[in-house]
Amino acid sequence: MGTRHHGTEEEVRALDTYIKLVRAADSISSRIHRHLDETNLTITQFGVLEALYHLGSMYQRDLAAKLLKSGGNITLVIDNLEKRELVKREREPDDRRCIRVNLTEAGKQLISRIFPTHVAAVVTEMATLSLPEQEELGRLCRQLGKKE
Repeated sequence: MGTRHHGTEEEVRALDTYIKLVRAADSISSRIHRHLDETNLTITQFGVLEALYHLGSMYQRDLAAKLLKSGGNITLVIDNLEKRELVKREREPDDRRCIRVNLTEAGKQLISRIFPTHVAAVVTEMATLSLPEQEELGRLCRQLGKKE
């Protein structure tokens, strides 16, 4: 479904392309993240666990920036992960405003168990495109994402 806007050709093309991009991303994300239902994790909670698993301990503000979330949103996400004992916060002794987030052993076990399923789902979804198409899509997305 394209735009119903009756603007210039440039406006209609840009809106149609944007709608296709958002719908495709939402559709793929929904299929890829189905496995999270059984873990009772949100996509953002999974993102936090995955970032900590691959990058190690991080400051809360850096996690928010990496996941493109607001400070308030990431605080709530980490609160919920902490209640489940999947992460632990530690304030820096030199600057108590800085909060470092670490995976707990339970968090490491969970993400290491579910991450292979996630990878397989991503590979399956992206296999719709050939390798050169995947590379081109990646290049185009990077180009769009870096525009300021």
